[in-house]
Amino acid sequence: MVSKRIGFIGAGQMASALAAGFAAAEAAVAPTAISFFDPSEASQERFCERVSGAQSLATSAAVIAESDIVFLAVKPQVMPLVLPEIAEAIDENVLVVSIAAGVSLATMESVLGSTRLIRVMPNTPCLVGTSAAVYSPAEGATEEDCQRLGQLLNSTGIAYQLAESYLDAVTGLSGSGPAYIYNIIEGLSDGGVAMGLPRDIATRLAAQTVKGAAEMVLETGLHPGTLKDQVTSPGGTTIAGLRAMKDRGVAGAMMEAVEAATQRSRELG
Repeated sequence: MVSKRIGFIGAGQMASALAAGFAAAEAAVAPTAISFFDPSEASQERFCERVSGAQSLATSAAVIAESDIVFLAVKPQVMPLVLPEIAEAIDENVLVVSIAAGVSLATMESVLGSTRLIRVMPNTPCLVGTSAAVYSPAEGATEEDCQRLGQLLNSTGIAYQLAESYLDAVTGLSGSGPAYIYNIIEGLSDGGVAMGLPRDIATRLAAQTVKGAAEMVLETGLHPGTLKDQVTSPGGTTIAGLRAMKDRGVAGAMMEAVEAATQRSRELG
């Protein structure tokens, strides 16, 4: 296993998705070796539902004491309150991993000191083993720390190590990206229903189509434009649909969504 003990400070949607993804991956961590702290009872219940066997502990310090890797999974606005609380409990035996959007390594190091620290931007599909994550280490993190975290993240999808300067853009693209795709799936489903399909079938067709198209990009390595052209016959149905998308500015809207989310990540920092 990648790690014997993993802790989460904050047990919201992203934390519980990560924990469940790690627990589901046989090479990652045993569910009983996962602990967490969150003052919200609703978050505690959801976390335990997703990760049967996980331990709910009374304090952040207790989680740190029980863990080899600790994920800081609180909202960016809460980090200024959490960091001073945990600073005394952090030592050289613990790898600290932050998933808070926009909160820089320098900001965290100013409170925690020079520690083994890595920033990560994951996304919620880690719950089903198809995550896309990027991580950036601080100077205090070792090569072994990076390898260890990379193995853990890759157990639930794909992960890349990049410079911290890329993380705001990663947040805008893959961090927030699932929500954009859910919106597209909903729109495709609505279109199917408008054309007479039953809602449940329209939604499953839409979701499977998105999944299949994504796999084609990943498996073939071809440019999306090339794959698009392969299914676009002259004067056919697909070009008619693509023209409607172009008229509505769908591609431009997706670009603007990434830009807006990236800018918001910078503001949070």
